[in-house]
Amino acid sequence: MVFSVSEEVTVKDGGPRMIVTGYASGMVECRWYDGFGVKREAFREDELVPGERRQRQQDV
Repeated sequence: MVFSVSEEVTVKDGGPRMIVTGYASGMVECRWYDGFGVKREAFREDELVPGERRQRQQDV
């Protein structure tokens, strides 16, 4: 699945809601706030699922 920059995503296995900030070396770069600061990490596309907003739009 292809994600757009600024789209909300989560890891399939669970975790915080994150925002896609870009792509690099075939990885999806994401950022999120953990209550103390902004965290960032890169994930493979197949590790991520769309956030609630996109899922609701697809269900309609």
